[in-house]
Amino acid sequence: MKAPTDNPRLTQWVQECAQMCEPDRIHWCDGSAAEYDALMRQMVAGGAAIPLAKRPNSFLFRSDPSDVARVEDRTFISTPSRVEAGPTNNWADPGELKRTMRGYFQGCMRGRTLYVIPFSMGPIGSPLAKIGIEITDSPYVVCNMHIMTRVGHKVLRVLGKEGDFIPCLHSIGAPLPKGQKDVPWPCAPIEQKYISHFPDENLIWSYGSGYGGNALLGKKCLALRIASAIARREGWMAEHMLILRLTNPKGRRFHIAAAFPSACGKTNLAMIQPTIPGWKAECIGDDICWMKIGPDGRPYAINPESGFFGVAPGTSHASNPAAMESLKENIIFTNCALTDDGDIWWEGFDGLPPAHAVDWKGKEWSPASKRDAAHPNARFTAPAAQCPVISPDWEKPEGVPIDIFVFGGRRGSVEPLVHEAYSWDHGVFLGSTSGSETTAANIGAVGNLRRDPFAMKPFCGYNMGDYFQHWFDMGDRFGAKAPRIFYVNWFRKSPEGKWLWPGYGENSRVLKWMCERVEGKVGARETPIGLVPREGDLDLTGLSIPSQDLAHLLNADPVAFKAEVPDLEAHFKQFGDRLPARLDAQLKALVKRLG
Repeated sequence: MKAPTDNPRLTQWVQECAQMCEPDRIHWCDGSAAEYDALMRQMVAGGAAIPLAKRPNSFLFRSDPSDVARVEDRTFISTPSRVEAGPTNNWADPGELKRTMRGYFQGCMRGRTLYVIPFSMGPIGSPLAKIGIEITDSPYVVCNMHIMTRVGHKVLRVLGKEGDFIPCLHSIGAPLPKGQKDVPWPCAPIEQKYISHFPDENLIWSYGSGYGGNALLGKKCLALRIASAIARREGWMAEHMLILRLTNPKGRRFHIAAAFPSACGKTNLAMIQPTIPGWKAECIGDDICWMKIGPDGRPYAINPESGFFGVAPGTSHASNPAAMESLKENIIFTNCALTDDGDIWWEGFDGLPPAHAVDWKGKEWSPASKRDAAHPNARFTAPAAQCPVISPDWEKPEGVPIDIFVFGGRRGSVEPLVHEAYSWDHGVFLGSTSGSETTAANIGAVGNLRRDPFAMKPFCGYNMGDYFQHWFDMGDRFGAKAPRIFYVNWFRKSPEGKWLWPGYGENSRVLKWMCERVEGKVGARETPIGLVPREGDLDLTGLSIPSQDLAHLLNADPVAFKAEVPDLEAHFKQFGDRLPARLDAQLKALVKRLG
């Protein structure tokens, strides 16, 4: 197939990859519905995709049991020196890593098609967008990229002859010998899986996995790990944040960007349906936020993705009605259960479990089974345009102006429901020390406190000490236009272990307080950790919370925070001389306020 581009760098790179990987054929993706439908028919015929009778144009895939999630220990940041990758990343020498991976890539696409996917992260032609080209041998990846990014010839037109792009090479690592029948989910053994990033070259190589962020290279690989390094060099921000618009009864709009580690309700907040009369919420993005300084000096943000790659288990009309309404048609489901009437199911789904289903491994399942029907990391890939609360401005090329940054984590104790930073530097301190008690969705023993600065620990493409400094540098550039910074904890429990806050749509009451703080309409009390709502500052109209529970929710106990200081000191110590002096000063100031 003749290359539909006159960009010499692109055509040369595709030729080099084809010579190394030795595919049977090359297909340049055009991003059309006809292309998507043809690939789906091919995967249905091969047994990889199961059409869902209950959901038009929707399909279920079951991965190999060894290939079910991002693989952090096989994910590498490859910089010339180890210190540039920093203590929170797996480092590998670029020369050695490329030699190893070239060995695997040699001939890896024999018997398969090499697909060239031109894609735009961000609205095509937006000044905040970036173009990537993913080469893959997985039609499943092509179809997911159709939903998650903007794909096709229109991207190549914007790229033009001289345009720059980020090369993303991916293979499932399973050459298909002539005459051999393919398996539904081909992939390489775990020890051959490599998700490698070369930030100095803006280059991504991924081998051996066909799943999620390991294979959809526009997502975490480009939009966070590589983009964060580019953003530092170019003076903008690439963050693991949702983007939400709130409109108050008078019509004033507030834009919020919020970063939470996994299992902290990020997608639920992105699609929140406020319980306060007169307040309206619209989703702009649920996972990734790119921000550049606008002509007025404020940060303007886009969601670089065009779809949601959401965790299915736990999603229901009770927890996230907007997400459920987004899933009625045109969806790719992965590792969910299949019901007898041709629908999907997962733990936490609405209503009673089905009397019988086929689980994510293709085995018979009933409620009496002693195992989950869906994998805990089962996913849905859904077009963002189908979300009933998507903002009309979600694809605005110039982005939306951010008023508020929110950080948070899952803590049963210590952290109050909400507090506001005293200053930008104090807000950076809150983001740099954010953490969660681990759940089954996280790495590590359940209940341990895991620091996840800015929810970027797995996704920062360079030394995190330098990343903290970049936040300070950006704040200096924002000056008086800097967004206000808050920290939330929806998961505070009573000493008896009872949830104190109802969460979900009621979280809009906390967001309202933040917006009114920006407007100067509501007060707060000073505590050693920041500004906390006074009694009466939170709008609790129609909500029945006992006064002792509210007092516990808003309690910032100095003794509990003092007990955390050694852990904070150890957390900062790992960054050595890369830790900004301004963060050390913030820790010292906290210790002084705690007395």
